[in-house]
Amino acid sequence: MSITQKKDIRALTKEQLRDFFVAQGDKAFRGNQVYEWLWQKNAHNFNAMTNVSKQTREMLEANFVINHINVDQIQRSSDGTVKNAVRLHDGLIVESVLIPTKTRTTACVSSQVGCSLDCNFCATAQLKRMRNLNPDEIYDQVAAINKESLLYHNHKLSNIVFMGMGEPLMNYNNVLKSIEKITSPEGLGMSPRRITLSTSGIPKMIKKMADDGVKFNLAVSLHSAIDEIRAKIMPFSKNFPLEDLREALAYWYAKTKSIVTYEYIVWKGINDDKKSIQALVQFCKYVPCKVNLIEYNPIDEGEFQQATRQAINNYISNLEMHDIVVNVRRSRGKDIDAACGQLANKS
Repeated sequence: MSITQKKDIRALTKEQLRDFFVAQGDKAFRGNQVYEWLWQKNAHNFNAMTNVSKQTREMLEANFVINHINVDQIQRSSDGTVKNAVRLHDGLIVESVLIPTKTRTTACVSSQVGCSLDCNFCATAQLKRMRNLNPDEIYDQVAAINKESLLYHNHKLSNIVFMGMGEPLMNYNNVLKSIEKITSPEGLGMSPRRITLSTSGIPKMIKKMADDGVKFNLAVSLHSAIDEIRAKIMPFSKNFPLEDLREALAYWYAKTKSIVTYEYIVWKGINDDKKSIQALVQFCKYVPCKVNLIEYNPIDEGEFQQATRQAINNYISNLEMHDIVVNVRRSRGKDIDAACGQLANKS
């Protein structure tokens, strides 16, 4: 059997693995052992499975592959941020980031090679979408960053954000399967409450998440609460007007009782005026939420420029005046192109 014909063993469920071993005349529990090696122990190859006989390992090698990622390049920022260039089994590359603070370490992971959307301010959006990542490829990014967290900071990964390359809701099934593995006691055992999925705002998929009863957090890249401005910043949003997004978020909250985080960049001459501030305040009244004002990371010398400190302060004072929680998020890893919107496989 050629390598191209071999099935990736991690595409099998535990039950399918158990059935496979029974069909080979072996005990079902052997499937449990192999499953543990694949997920909890994150084995890269069959020879690593030391409590499995050599004969069994050779049989697995003959029938399956483990399409594990390889961290091709690691860059470390002066602020402690780490960026991984991750090579996939077919040679394509995505990037993921470890973001440390005094109290926690966060993994920022990718869900697509490139991106399905066309946000004008984002370097990743300038890459065409090559393909969706498989659940195991997403899982591997998290496992690799967890190892780096232990190595560099002496504690396990504490949080995960789906804010890397790609639009997670355009790879819905694989993203949810990866989160299922990440949160499973048979995987990394992380709490879903420590996971945030960030979307540019696809109303029907936000409703689907609510219907599916997900337990993780939701963040929406908003950047303007005025349709005309948002469409210039994020052209795809012409198909998803703010009224539809607002309705979907209300549906989300009614089903999950989980507040929404709005990610919002303020740019000079684009959304730094009083009308934009008032529109955001009004939008925030529809659903319990908080706002993260994010420092902009220029990707070229184009039209998008960081707003003045006064413009940021105007947003803060107006939001706080209406009892809306607002935080200012300083960018990390800018010196290695690891900050928000900068992931573009420059390595």
